[in-house]
Amino acid sequence: MVQYANAQLDASFAALSDSTRRGVLEQLGRREASISDLADRFHMTLTGMKKHVSVLEQAGLVVTEKVGRVRTCRVGDRRLEDVAGWIERYQHLWDERFDELDQIIEELKLKEKSDGHEPTR
Repeated sequence: MVQYANAQLDASFAALSDSTRRGVLEQLGRREASISDLADRFHMTLTGMKKHVSVLEQAGLVVTEKVGRVRTCRVGDRRLEDVAGWIERYQHLWDERFDELDQIIEELKLKEKSDGHEPTR
C-alpha cells in the first residue's frame, strides 16, 4: 500500500479526533477566549485545557497570545482548509464510484425487464 506523508494533515486529524478539541474550535469560531475561560466552559483543569490547546496549536488550528498573565486563544490562520480539501477529494472519488454503481444497477434492471423477468428487490 502506498502511504502519503503529510505531517500537517496528520496533526490536524489527530487534533480533531478529540471531542473536547472540536468543542474548543467551535467555541473559538465564535470568539476568542482565554485558556482559563475555556477550562471553565469545559469543566476541566487549567492543565488539561492547556494540553488540548497545545495540540490544536501544534496543528496550526489555534493561535495563542500571552498578554500579561492571560493566554488568549483564537482560531489559527490555517483553519481547516487542508482537512476540508482532503475530505472533498475523497468525497468526489466516492460520488463517482457510487454514480457508476447506480448506472450498473439501472442497466441490470433494464436487462432483466427486457429478458421478461421481474426486477428483484
